[in-house]
This record gives sequence, C-alpha cells and structure tokens, in this order.
Amino acid sequence: MEKVIGRGVTVNPPNRFETLHVDKEMDEDNYVANEKLPLKTRYYVDHSTSFITYNESPDVGFTASINPYRGCEHGCVYCYARPMHEYLGFSSGIDFESRIMVKTRAPELLRKELSSKNWKPQPLALSSATDCYQPIERKLKLTRRCLEVLAEFRNPVSIITKNHLITRDIDLLQKLAQYQAINVNISLTTLDPQLAKIMEPRTAQPEHRLHAVTALAQAGIPVNILMAPLIPGLTDHEIPNLLQAATQAGAKSAGYVLLRLPHSVKELFTDWLETHFPEKKKRILDQLCEMRQGKLNESQFHRRMKGQGSLAQQLDQLFKLCAKRTGLNQKHFTLSAQAFRHPAGEQLTLF
Repeated sequence: MEKVIGRGVTVNPPNRFETLHVDKEMDEDNYVANEKLPLKTRYYVDHSTSFITYNESPDVGFTASINPYRGCEHGCVYCYARPMHEYLGFSSGIDFESRIMVKTRAPELLRKELSSKNWKPQPLALSSATDCYQPIERKLKLTRRCLEVLAEFRNPVSIITKNHLITRDIDLLQKLAQYQAINVNISLTTLDPQLAKIMEPRTAQPEHRLHAVTALAQAGIPVNILMAPLIPGLTDHEIPNLLQAATQAGAKSAGYVLLRLPHSVKELFTDWLETHFPEKKKRILDQLCEMRQGKLNESQFHRRMKGQGSLAQQLDQLFKLCAKRTGLNQKHFTLSAQAFRHPAGEQLTLF
C-alpha cells in the first residue's frame, strides 16, 4: 500500500468489535493513499452528556480526566489510545487520525460537573488519552475554554501535550499557578526531527516543544518532560542528550513510559518498522519482548509502564542516572485543590 501523506500509519486494520470489514482502495472521500491526493480529516460532533471520566489504575497519577477530542490528528504511530476508536465503530489505524470526534459542549459540561454538589475537588488530567492541543484546537479553542472554567473554579489540572500551541494559553495557566493548580507535561520522545516527522507526523517538532518548555518555565509554570514512549533500540540512546536539552530548556523533572502496544497497535507499529526501519525491526521487537516477558505488550498493572527483567532495569537505571546528572530527578510537582471554589456561590454571598 502506498504511503498516506502526513499520516502515521498506512492501513486501517479491522475493528475487533465488527464482523464486517470493507477494505477501500480509493473512494470519493479519498480514503486510502495516493501520493498526489492527501487524506482529508473529518470531524464529527460527539454528543456525550458527561465530560469527566474516572479510572482505577494504580499506574497513573490521577483518577479523573477530561478529553475534548476522541481520536488524534497528530498521528503518532505508537499511540496506545488508538484501540479506543474501535468503540466508536472506527478503525484504530487511519480512522484514528483522520476521523475525529469533537465534544463541542465540553466547557459547558465541565462547568456543570464542577458545580455539582457531588464533585469532590481533585486534580483533573487533561489529554490523558488524546492530545488536547491537536491541530483543530487552534480553530475550536475547546481546550482554552475548558481552562477558563478550571481557572474560574481554581480546580487543579495536569496537562500532557506534544504541541507548542499550549503557549497560547499561558495567561490561563498562570492564573492556575497562583493556587498550585497546574502542571504541564511536555511529551518529548526524540530530538531527531526526521524521526519525529515519520513517527509523530502532525506534532510540533522537537525544537518547538523545547521552545514551549522554555516559554512555560519562564512564565512560572511547572514543566515535566515525559519520554513517552521510550522505544528500546530506537530512541533509548537519546536519553542523555534529551534530558540535557530538557533541563537547559527549563524543565524541572522528567519521566518515561516504556512503549505500549495494545491490541492492533502491535500490528500498526510492526508495519511501520518494516516500512521505515526494516534493518532495526527485529532488534527493536526482540528487546521489547525481553522486557514484556516474551510478548509485545503487557496489560498488567505495575508492569505495563516500565517493563520487567534485566534489560528493563538497565534502562530504568540509565534514565534515573541521567535525570540525576541533569537535575531532573526532582519530585514531580504536587497539585493542590485547597483553593477550589464555586464562583456563582461566592457571588451570591455579596448580597
């Protein structure tokens, strides 16, 4: 199959929940690849009636999260969230990065849920699944409007993004910073612009992400660097230089997540390796299997983020050593919900 311009993958694997799969070679929507006909992204209104979602995972530092978009045009080939698109009737492949569900009522729903007497003030994770600063955000500004609500309520939020667009909202982030209610995680997987271009085709280039770190740090916003994912045999050799660049940019801490390949992401990533790095494919997959007890993916809590075995331990020790040398081994910033308020209720007390 020919390459799809500007996309992370070239295939649309069958939806694991669907019994019928149609393989479209070329249709009126230009669904599949032709070098001369770039694939267009389509957006659909998500009619969800609630916005805050909850999880019980011990591996992540939050229990409540919000995501204005489902699917992500960034097109990162390795994205663990790709299989979530199958619950919507789409494919985890090209569909995930070209068929985006937009929660147009996100700010209103967030305001309603924070205003509820049942809401217990706590940190929210923004972009726990798909990037809240993907390209369409520049036009729709749903993330900015959600941040306006969060700033009004002084509810703490942790943001994860690969996009320089976050600097647009520094004014709101500074308001939250006054109450220890914001931290930002910039995902930086590589310093190689060419690798980023084919691995994360519609994200900000590494240089621009570092610029975002600097702008945020200078504005007083706590910034953590996430090497997520860290890919053995492909990006692990960059750990020392990447952390050095992060600390020079102004980051205060750093972490990593070992590559995760749930469900069809295994096939998508393997196909991507065969296309772009056939000479490295076996070594990368073998190392990953060594850290995943002979498998390409591990779904068990306490194991899925870091891996197991001597190779995983060596990788962890290297990362910790480099973080210590660069001063990025500081304890991750702790958010506070003590300043939370109900703005409407406070206004009523004036009368």
